[in-house]
Amino acid sequence: MAKDQNSYAKRQRELVKKRKAEEKRERRRKKKEQANAPIEPNLDDQPATDE
Repeated sequence: MAKDQNSYAKRQRELVKKRKAEEKRERRRKKKEQANAPIEPNLDDQPATDE
């Protein structure tokens, strides 16, 4: 019986570890995309200069 409980606990730890790793990969991917994205100026905030 104890072996089954230990196996179950181990499986749960592995699943948590995999979930955290996947979340970390996703955060890194988003951070990398954001860093590579060109910074576009917001043209709405600039005063109009029609001369």
